[in-house]
Amino acid sequence: MFVFNEVTKTYRMGETLVRAVRGVNLSIPPRQFAVIMGPSGSGKSTLMHLAGCLDIPTSGSVEYDGRNLTKLTSNERADFRSSQVGFVFQKYNLISNLTALENVALPLLLRGGSQKKAQIRAQVALDEVGLDQRMTHRPTKLSGGEQQRVAIARALINDPSIVLADEPTGNLDTMTGDRILTLLQDLTGNDKTVLVVTHNPEIAEKGDLVVHLRDGTVESRRVAEGAI
Repeated sequence: MFVFNEVTKTYRMGETLVRAVRGVNLSIPPRQFAVIMGPSGSGKSTLMHLAGCLDIPTSGSVEYDGRNLTKLTSNERADFRSSQVGFVFQKYNLISNLTALENVALPLLLRGGSQKKAQIRAQVALDEVGLDQRMTHRPTKLSGGEQQRVAIARALINDPSIVLADEPTGNLDTMTGDRILTLLQDLTGNDKTVLVVTHNPEIAEKGDLVVHLRDGTVESRRVAEGAI
């Protein structure tokens, strides 16, 4: 479970202090498809970065399974990200000169895994997202939906317990976006917590938990019937 306790995050931009997150208290149960919504500047991406140990709060604490992530060292945060968190981004962030298979295998190789093990696990991950026939293709030869599925496979290669997705359907048509959301939703059946950041209300309709942020604070929180 994620627990945000009185979390604040303040950035300095020149002479100006930007209060991106202001005293957020929030719990996200495990194995949920959670959606964080809000307009630009509401603090939703900052909250996701805090959940994924990409940043630390100015005050307050972020806990995961009883572990205070705020107190981790820089190396411990990096280990947490690589072992527990899979990231999916709107712009895919694939390496253009690598094949789909090589892109997916890369995180495992960076953690010191063997080439053979990384390739086998990458093949399995791509098969799970329906890209077993596209493994040798580079990103420029893949559609937007295929590139996003490669990104999801890459996020899953280390079998994380958390998947964080920032506007994962933002560059996709409606039909392809629906397929990606279904794929992300299905991950909760594999004991994963999925947190999606979006401004799209159609995604919110699919959430087990939907949190609306405004001006860095929680404006509302809705739990789907039977979800928790």
